Amino acid sequence: MSWSRNGETRSYHHGNLREALMRATLDLIGEKGVAGVTFAETARRAGVSAAAPYRHFRDRDELLAAVASVGFDRLADALTAAWQNGRPSAAVAYERVGRAYLDFARRAPAEYVAMFESGLPADGHEGLQQAGNRAFAVLREAAEVLVSHIPGPVRPPALMVALHTWSLAHGVASLFGRADSARRKLPMGPDELLEAAFLIYLKGLGAPSDS
Repeated sequence: MSWSRNGETRSYHHGNLREALMRATLDLIGEKGVAGVTFAETARRAGVSAAAPYRHFRDRDELLAAVASVGFDRLADALTAAWQNGRPSAAVAYERVGRAYLDFARRAPAEYVAMFESGLPADGHEGLQQAGNRAFAVLREAAEVLVSHIPGPVRPPALMVALHTWSLAHGVASLFGRADSARRKLPMGPDELLEAAFLIYLKGLGAPSDS
């Protein structure tokens, strides 16, 4: 299929239209943020007609939700690979998961923005909700293994630990770890900052360093 605009003819393979629109969306987010994403501009960047996006997405929110869902799926894969079923120890693997979170934000800043700054209600987009739950499930599993090594009377709820871990990693990534113009300057690197925060937090929990 081809179309002409201002004398310029472009073409695309119909089967790749959805992916082309999502890639164009990420490019726009990288340049202008979420506010810069419109159906018209996305279509122009993908080299298709203004009506073409409606073949795959109901509206702009559905397009952003699809991009964010892919991001959460990729994050879940990265966290799973870092966790390695808690080897060689839960504490070591847990810190590795935190670093993987930070690395993802640094390597895929546009996806990261789509995931967390689109303002989309997760319960309004089933695929987005499922992808987000899958990513958080990795943190939840890691937290359950970690707290199982803490003595019973002082053992914290695994869900609370998972939420605290997410908050720590997300905070460092959002403020200092992103590879874009939102990155702040600080006297220590984001990796060192996250490692120190995890060390303090895990010691406060009473988690054995060799658990």
